[in-house]
Amino acid sequence: MWTAESRARYNRDHLRYPSDLTDEEWALIEPLIPPAKKGGGKRRVDMREVVNGIMYVLSTGCQWRAVPKDLPPKSTLFDYLDLWNYDGTIERIHHALYEKCREAMGREASPTACVIDSQSVKSAEKGGPGLTRTAMTLAKRSRARRGISSSIR
Repeated sequence: MWTAESRARYNRDHLRYPSDLTDEEWALIEPLIPPAKKGGGKRRVDMREVVNGIMYVLSTGCQWRAVPKDLPPKSTLFDYLDLWNYDGTIERIHHALYEKCREAMGREASPTACVIDSQSVKSAEKGGPGLTRTAMTLAKRSRARRGISSSIR
């Protein structure tokens, strides 16, 4: 429930953009950001600014080319987002924040129960991508291999 205390805690007026991370939020995410690779040059970009830039794009839905000039270049932001998606950093951040939220609500970090409704079961029965892949493979086989001839006798 919104109280004077909670409103003050979530007030983002003091930030440059509403999507920027507070010091408290950055303290949660910073340990999950992978260190720079060994060798090569030193990392020249501030990782907090990279996260702020990515959060800006995700929260506003703006195009990459519309990223404000006071954030890192769009190519830097996109490359880090792409890399972190590939190496699982985004998933690790999400999982860590998910556990923190559950603990803050007084729940166990991991759910102990699962609910499956009838709609989920029905969609799983149809087979999904596995059947599509099998059908595509069968269609690609040559006619000679399947014993089908197109010649008329």
